[in-house]
Amino acid sequence: MKRHSTVESAGNPDAHRRAKLVGWHAQPSRRRVACGARTWSTRRAATRTRDTCFTLPRTRLHGSRPQRKEAFMSTASAAGIDPAEWKRRCDLAACYRLVAMHGWDDLIFTHISARVPGSDHHFLINPYGMMFEEITASSLVKVDPAGNKVDDSPYPVNRAGFVIHSAVHAAREDVQCVLHTHTRAGVAVSAQRGGVRAVSQQSTFVLPSLAYHDYEGVALRDDEKPRLQADLGGATFLMLRNHGLLTVGPTIADAFLAMYLFETACQIQLAAQSGGELIEIPPEIVATSAEAAAVQTGGLGGAFVWPALLRKLERRGGGYQC
Repeated sequence: MKRHSTVESAGNPDAHRRAKLVGWHAQPSRRRVACGARTWSTRRAATRTRDTCFTLPRTRLHGSRPQRKEAFMSTASAAGIDPAEWKRRCDLAACYRLVAMHGWDDLIFTHISARVPGSDHHFLINPYGMMFEEITASSLVKVDPAGNKVDDSPYPVNRAGFVIHSAVHAAREDVQCVLHTHTRAGVAVSAQRGGVRAVSQQSTFVLPSLAYHDYEGVALRDDEKPRLQADLGGATFLMLRNHGLLTVGPTIADAFLAMYLFETACQIQLAAQSGGELIEIPPEIVATSAEAAAVQTGGLGGAFVWPALLRKLERRGGGYQC
């Protein structure tokens, strides 16, 4: 995209006038660069660095939203990836970045997976060795149901991650995304015999679809899969005892929103337990939470909040769509 400059407009009054009128409305916020490179963004005279990866320039006209369809399609074509898979990769990479942004990551040791659109039962998972804040759409590793890498990648796949995620994807055809965390609040509540208690509004959205799985050590053995599948059943939330939290969803956005509620419920419970006697929400109110959630999100679930979350990532530099 061509930048306006004083050199271009010096000998051309019309060009100078156009550049002056365009002003802030057409400043490209970043250039296309190689992965990991730095670019300088000048907006409202504030200069800062951003990590970007093959992100096309954005042009804002009178407050309009950036046009990304052409950028999305050209990036997918250049990478030789089906557009549906590329969209899934971008959403999953965004999910990794959001988990890191919320402080739910555990160095490199937890994992999020998403099915690859199609009939091969492949799924995408993180390259084992990368921090969540580094993960991009193209760095995600595609594996088959046996754990073999489908595409070339210099990174391995976390064995425990494969066992857990392959078990869920094999048992739940309705699930497109599996999200697993080891947060302090999640592990702390998972170590409590009573598990999640109905002490917050957030907990009421979790409890109707919550299941538990007892700790069997680091999940490295295939023989744990049947027990994990049986314990999860048709639930959305799975508390892994003494281990952490797991959510599933028909979309990446749904799995993320479920984890947000799960994690927040655990944090509130721990805070409440440090005070006086707890007041628990009556079961009849908990039973109505699904209807209340549908009203709050207009029936859209995670899709209602996902665009706002992506905008927040963009304000923090983006870079995951490469």
